[in-house]
Amino acid sequence: MSAVGQRIVVVGSSGSGKTTLARALAQQRAVPHIELDALNWEPNWTEAPVEVFRDRVTAALAGPTWVLDGNYSRVRDLTWGRADTVVWLDYALPRILWQLTRRTLHRAVTREEMWNGNRESLRNALLSRNSILLWMLTHYRSKRRRYEQALTDPQYAHLRIIRLRSPRATAQWLTEIAAP
Repeated sequence: MSAVGQRIVVVGSSGSGKTTLARALAQQRAVPHIELDALNWEPNWTEAPVEVFRDRVTAALAGPTWVLDGNYSRVRDLTWGRADTVVWLDYALPRILWQLTRRTLHRAVTREEMWNGNRESLRNALLSRNSILLWMLTHYRSKRRRYEQALTDPQYAHLRIIRLRSPRATAQWLTEIAAP
């Protein structure tokens, strides 16, 4: 498989393991990890205004090396424009649904703080129109199509694309790039 560059963006469906992989890559390479969710979400699940979000992302990308995770198309020009590598976790829907359900329930039960005091709840996860599970189910296919289109866009021709289709392939790739 391909090597990786110095500025890596990890993308994929909600629950695919973007943050987990990005943290592992950042630690392995001893570079900063940037989590777009942390830059976007204000207290009480309020999204930052677009210009504030874009300013935060621009500042976070100022360094020469980093690993970033997130799917925000409103900053893709910034993130993909500055990146040299995109790692796409393109897992099957059943796998994503299993991982997202397990993660969401864990966070809701443990009341784990995510960003700026925000926490997931069972009510929001299971019974709300804003459920992350419902959102993932209704957006999974369209998101995949949009990634396939974006990755062939000439403005991103400079990117090295690494498409991983299973957790096993991801673990193998991570091991391969760690080898001297």
